[in-house]
Amino acid sequence: MIEPFDFKHFTLSLLKETFYTSISIFKLMLPISIGIKVLESLGVLKYLGKMLSPLMNLVGLPGDTGIVWASAMLSNIYGGMIAYAQMGNGIILSEAQITVLTLMMLVAHTFPIELAVAHKSGVRWYVMFMIRFCFALMLGMILNLFNHTFQFGTSKSIQSWIHNEHDATLTLSQWALEELQRYGFIVVVIFVLLLLMKFLKRIGFLDKLSRSLEPILGILGIHASVIPMTVIGLTTGLLYGGALIIKETKEKEIPKLDIFYAMLLMGLCHALIEDTILMVSLGANIFGVLIFRVIFSVLITFGIVRITKLFDSDKMERFLTH
Repeated sequence: MIEPFDFKHFTLSLLKETFYTSISIFKLMLPISIGIKVLESLGVLKYLGKMLSPLMNLVGLPGDTGIVWASAMLSNIYGGMIAYAQMGNGIILSEAQITVLTLMMLVAHTFPIELAVAHKSGVRWYVMFMIRFCFALMLGMILNLFNHTFQFGTSKSIQSWIHNEHDATLTLSQWALEELQRYGFIVVVIFVLLLLMKFLKRIGFLDKLSRSLEPILGILGIHASVIPMTVIGLTTGLLYGGALIIKETKEKEIPKLDIFYAMLLMGLCHALIEDTILMVSLGANIFGVLIFRVIFSVLITFGIVRITKLFDSDKMERFLTH
């Protein structure tokens, strides 16, 4: 039986949860965003891109694309897209190459903020970094081998947007304004997600969702109590799924390894809708950036879960979480 609805109490509670959830995320994001802006101004991204050059050759990409991946890892997907737009030297990638590059960007991007969110949820940031970085490289190598073996996507890609139409050199005031707009957008998204969660919980949909996905995600080690947040992370983004998990861990006891498994899956495979569309707009093949990514993310998560369960759970908790 559905309990009587108190609109005033519901609204105040929702606004309070939105405020505190947003603040917990902004405490992580603000210093990191400022730090990244300083690094960009100092040209650190260019040096990091050069360091990544040999690794890009391993996945069949020109060394100069290292700056694209570096930009995505240190800033975000859009930073990587802008770096790609400004890539010079007459470099034109094939559809297969763009798919490999964007796949690596999707698995390993926005590290400063997303690793901080993972750490806040209880997962050691350097463990998540190694997993996402190494598997991004591994998936790039596998997809490149697949493309080379079957001569898949060898034609030059025609992007749906023009190189150099974006300008990455923003003034400090323009950058600050964009950051404020971004933070405002995050508040709105968190509000909508919390509202949606409360509504779905009230009508019993979350319980049905958890029960229906429990056999599948349960095999991966995803705890039933974080399945709804994991689904949100997979569809919208790790920032939002992670924020809700942080909130959930404050309200109830959730096994640390189960949180790690949820963050692991979300780390490898999140924002399936928005990010996939962005990468396809660059000329990537949807098979590589969506189907290939989902399949291997599930397989990797399953494999890591099985491996960790071979060892003492207390030791694994100390190694993987804090």
